[in-house]
Amino acid sequence: MSGVHVPIYAIVLAAGAGSRFGGGKLMAPFRDGVLLDGALDVAFAAPVAAVYVVVGADPAVGARAEARGASIIDAKDHALGLSASLKAGIAALPEDAGGALVLLGDMPRVPPAVLQPLIQSVQAGAPAAAPVFEGRLGNPVALSAALFPQVLALQGDRGARALIEGLGEALVRVPAPDAGILFDVDRPDDLHRTPLST
Repeated sequence: MSGVHVPIYAIVLAAGAGSRFGGGKLMAPFRDGVLLDGALDVAFAAPVAAVYVVVGADPAVGARAEARGASIIDAKDHALGLSASLKAGIAALPEDAGGALVLLGDMPRVPPAVLQPLIQSVQAGAPAAAPVFEGRLGNPVALSAALFPQVLALQGDRGARALIEGLGEALVRVPAPDAGILFDVDRPDDLHRTPLST
């Protein structure tokens, strides 16, 4: 059932080991806190019913997220890839979930302006919505509960990207004001890199 009263929950994927970073990525110093705080700030700024953080490799991540007021989901098979973390998050949502706003723990510069349009698109009946900057799809993405069965069938380390792109014209594309929707941190040097041109 579509409608603005359908609860949407935020899921922050933060279970990975950050191996390309050298480990400890999400707890690396960033701005006035740690890298994870950037994604949590975005999640808590969104018009969602609650914020869930999927954890796994680094116990400190869960402690940090819990201290910020997030609910914790333990992805025991997180080593199998991004899809395992996403599936753990989706499977743990309350039964009343009308959808999920999926954020990545290493993307701290998402512009808040995209959050409400993404969520409202799903509440209005779209199967999914994603932000776009200069023709490129970015994150976070909003998924309708109608897609949850397909998400739960995903395998590997690609998340829901192929599923989202496969929606074609049914995917709502939300224009983003800057490249923060494309900016993620893979290596230590990225912490000091600015996003692409704004």
